[in-house]
Order: sequence, then C-alpha cells, then structure tokens
Amino acid sequence: MSKTIKESVAYIKDRIADEPLAGIVLGTGLGGLVKEITIEKELRYHDIPHFPISTVEGHDGKLIFGTLGGKRVVAMQGRFHYYEGYSMQEVIFPVRVMKYLGIRYLFLSNASGGVNPDYEIGDLMVLENHINFLPNPLIGPHDPEFGPRFPDMSEPYDHRLIGMAEEIAKEEGISLQQGVYLATTGPTYETPAEYRHFRIIGADAVGMSTIPEVIAARQMGVPCFAISIITDLGVPGKIETVTHESVQQVAAGAEKKMTLIMKRMIERL
Repeated sequence: MSKTIKESVAYIKDRIADEPLAGIVLGTGLGGLVKEITIEKELRYHDIPHFPISTVEGHDGKLIFGTLGGKRVVAMQGRFHYYEGYSMQEVIFPVRVMKYLGIRYLFLSNASGGVNPDYEIGDLMVLENHINFLPNPLIGPHDPEFGPRFPDMSEPYDHRLIGMAEEIAKEEGISLQQGVYLATTGPTYETPAEYRHFRIIGADAVGMSTIPEVIAARQMGVPCFAISIITDLGVPGKIETVTHESVQQVAAGAEKKMTLIMKRMIERL
C-alpha cells in the first residue's frame, strides 16, 4: 500500500469509532442520501491528507460516517472525475482508502444519459455490466497489496446485490431498468452520432464516472452495486439540449426512489 493511502487511512481511523460495512459514492445531484444517514462524523476532503478536492457543482466534498439502515457506512458526498484533470489513480484513491477503512461492499450512483429507446427521463437503471471508454485505472506500476495484476471482470456488479435491489423495488412498487453503462471521459455531452454508436455497441446509458471506482474495487475483491438515474435521452427524436443544471434537477427529482432502494439494501446486508 502506498504511503499516501496509509497516511489518509491513519488520519481517518484516528477520528472514527468503528469500521464501516459499506462505502457509498454519490453522483451528480444525488447527495440527498446523506439526509438518511445518522451522521457521527464528517471529514472534509481538504482536511484529509492526500485526498483530491471535488471541483464539480453538485459534489460537496465530504466523507460522511454514520449509520444507514442500522449499518455503519461511509459516504462520499462528491466524487472525482477524470475530466477534472485528475489522474486515474487520484480518481480511485478514495475507493482504496475506503477498502482499508474496512468496507465490504461498495454502492455507487450516477446521473447518465439513456440511449435505450425504451428508457424515459427519470428512470432508474441498475448496472448489470459496463463498457469502459476511460483509461483503465490499473495502468502503471502494480502493487500486489491491491489484488491481482489482471483482475477478473466477469461479474463487475454483484449478482446477489442486483437481485436484492429487484426484490426491494418490487416490494416498494418502484420500476427498475437493468442495463449496460458506458463511460466516456467527458466533459462534453455526446453528439447524436456518438449516441448512435454507443447504442450499436451495446450500451443502454452513458456517463462520465463509476467504472474506474468499480474496477479498483473489484481488483480488491469488494462486491459492487451501482445505479444510474436517467437524466436525459440520447435517442433519435428525443434528443434535446442538455445542461449540467438540467441533469441536477432530474437527478434530484428521482433520487428519493434510489435512496429508498439503497437504504433497504444496506438494511439487509
């Protein structure tokens, strides 16, 4: 483990009482889940040694420690993106830290554009698989403490957790899509030709995050669950001008359903 990760972990452990069971990464406009957490400690990113600083509107920049659904969690209120100018190692740095804080599950959320013609704005899509158009975060010198040099990715998103989400959604009367997420570098939204290309190669939704964190977590043996809120559509005939503000508005409107599903899942871990 690198010196920087050790120092970040040591700083945090000195300030929290118990190990978290689950880590949560909150995407654009999805910080409302924090309201459901019984907060015991908040640590701002800029106070944690070596932690990157979130620069995107809608990402607050805090590690939240507490309980959700009766289980101890750590939530990232604000994630890091490659398009902000961070290296991929910086993007996945918090996931490495959370693993060494003790997490055994990783939950992630994001806002994405739907390219599946059956999707509508405001839909929730559980990630069953992904296509990565970002640089792989494992490129570079290998540290065997993190896991194998060539980690298996046959199950990037845990089948048991996906089944649990489907069961809870059915109980709560929430409609869930299930699909393939594709990540690009951003920060531009996609052209109509790019949307068509992504659909042809098998994507159901496209965004600018999540996959690097999942790759790092899977290398370390942490099961992952991820959910997208479809905030715009890249479907012929339904493409409209997209802004960061409109994405945030749609995400905020749908996040209550996402929050309920994640909270119930964590209760059952």
